[in-house]
Amino acid sequence: MHPNRKFHLEDQAEMAVMVRALGFGTIFVQAPEGPRAVHVPVLVEGERLLFHCSRRNLVHDPLVAGTTALFVATGPHAYISPDWYGLEGRVPTWNYLAVELEGPVRPIGREETIRLLDALSAEQEALLAPKPAWTRDRISGELFETLLNGITAFEMNVTAWRGTAKMDQDKPREVRARIADALAARGDRATAEAMRE
Repeated sequence: MHPNRKFHLEDQAEMAVMVRALGFGTIFVQAPEGPRAVHVPVLVEGERLLFHCSRRNLVHDPLVAGTTALFVATGPHAYISPDWYGLEGRVPTWNYLAVELEGPVRPIGREETIRLLDALSAEQEALLAPKPAWTRDRISGELFETLLNGITAFEMNVTAWRGTAKMDQDKPREVRARIADALAARGDRATAEAMRE
């Protein structure tokens, strides 16, 4: 996380909302081959982070063994040109939102894995409305079983929540507005909106 505390997020509920909204991130573990990562869709339920990965992924065995892992979700981010500040003596920087979750991981059982897969699909399909939602009854039971046997689902018991919101909030409001306008003009509405918030 950013070393300057003024950019730290302290509200766990706010960080959980961000992770839920992003719905995707990276799990990092120490594997026998060295540090490894897997990119996964996630659900946050209270103090638990739920995800799954292929049994062939190099992070699989360390996760099954119950390692402590780090999850990172990165939100909107953008390069900030010093020209946008309208102030002298500025240098380029990068504005971003990010959340890190840390904790021990354990595999979950078959029924909870099925519930997780259904919940992940339902959450994302709801964002596509008014399209009729896809559900797993649209595929054969045999195909579903084959896919299910190729993955393992996990829960992380989150013991540490760390967040950064480095969005130039240490600058005057009019400077932030100029930067947000410049970002929006180049099509980066997500970072512009995050700055305005």
